[in-house]
Amino acid sequence: MPEPESDDAEQFDARSRRGPLAVRMRPRNLDEVVGQKHLLHAGSPLRVLAGESSGPAGPQSVILWGPPGTGKTTLAHVIARGSTRKFVELSAITAGVKDVRAVMEQALTDRDLHGTTTVLFLDEIHRFTKAQQDALLPGVENRWVLLVAATTENPSFSVISPLLSRSILLTLRGLEESDIEELLQRAMEDSRGFGGKIELSDEAKDHIVKLSAGDARKALTSLEAAVAVAHGENSEDVQAVVSLKHAEEALNQASVRYDRNGDQHYDVVSAFIKSIRGSDVDAALHYLARMISAGEDPRFIARRLVVHASEDIGMADPSALTVAVSAAQAVQLIGMPEARINLAQATIHLATAPKSNGVIAAIDQAMADVKQGNAGVVPVHLRDAHYGGASQMGHGKGYIYPHDVPYSVAQQQYLPDALEGRRYYRPTENGHERSIGARLKNIYSLLKGK
Repeated sequence: MPEPESDDAEQFDARSRRGPLAVRMRPRNLDEVVGQKHLLHAGSPLRVLAGESSGPAGPQSVILWGPPGTGKTTLAHVIARGSTRKFVELSAITAGVKDVRAVMEQALTDRDLHGTTTVLFLDEIHRFTKAQQDALLPGVENRWVLLVAATTENPSFSVISPLLSRSILLTLRGLEESDIEELLQRAMEDSRGFGGKIELSDEAKDHIVKLSAGDARKALTSLEAAVAVAHGENSEDVQAVVSLKHAEEALNQASVRYDRNGDQHYDVVSAFIKSIRGSDVDAALHYLARMISAGEDPRFIARRLVVHASEDIGMADPSALTVAVSAAQAVQLIGMPEARINLAQATIHLATAPKSNGVIAAIDQAMADVKQGNAGVVPVHLRDAHYGGASQMGHGKGYIYPHDVPYSVAQQQYLPDALEGRRYYRPTENGHERSIGARLKNIYSLLKGK
């Protein structure tokens, strides 16, 4: 639906004042936008798109990528505010190809006959099918519309390449705590908000800021809820005071930003593994807590721990794999929420264990040789001699049974001739691998008969 602008702006603002606080406090221009300073400098694509600056190529369609509550919808509304612009919004959930084409046709008519530019806002464009996104291409390429598309998922994976190449990708960041504080203060003082009739205690403000996790919409919604609680207790007072108690009652639990199918899922898991690899046990526990609080499948977490135990610890602490597998079994046997303790124990063990990537480096190098054709034939003395006729071909001839010689290491060749002398596993000096390295030197000597 087109949003009325210019002559109808006052009526629109009047309707907005009856909406939720987050809608009432929506910025009217780019200067009122809180945060995103890296996108709002003079001459930036957003300034050009909003008509506040001029660029050599003129305004271009943009894809806004960022977490919830960072201002994607707000920016679309600000961009659309202009006397010669019409705002049209399509839902990725309900709109089909037919709807997209209808908007494009009407936009072309409005541009050519009325000189009106259509700003098409698509929220959650990652939900659009390829066919729906294809239908956008003519309008975007020929500038029948200025597309402002918003997504919380990485556009590289969710938006078709032709559309990406015809648009500017702008990355929005989660708001800083100072940004949220500024937003709350503005809502307390502005006539669109509470107009100075509400007092917010420092403790309540800090609580809302912390739990909003950089989400402006969450912060304003939480403030509105806390004010409602305060008014309920002080129904006769014109000047209500929002205390920490009111804020805590309105916000029972922090909203953990974590999309199990999106970037946050991969980002948090990546940070979890890298924290363990970096031996920062506190950071690892933090990311573990985020995953658990967001409802991540504990079996997924356990699987990552099992992989990490061999990939980044390996033989530096052979018990790490046993601990990780035990935690995975505990998850299956016990379930949540108790299994969080087992996951935490495994996380602590792995984070504090000595590190080595010797195992993964060894198998990857060995597989690389095989893929490149560096295999060679199996030495005759190692070939299977248990079937009829094998002995006639010399299979197994000359094989030395290791348990028949001192130290159980026989002087004989195991690698194919083409790979003789190749070393895949290179133990570090960390943890248990220090002793393995010394043992390997002796083994190599015995294999060579030294």
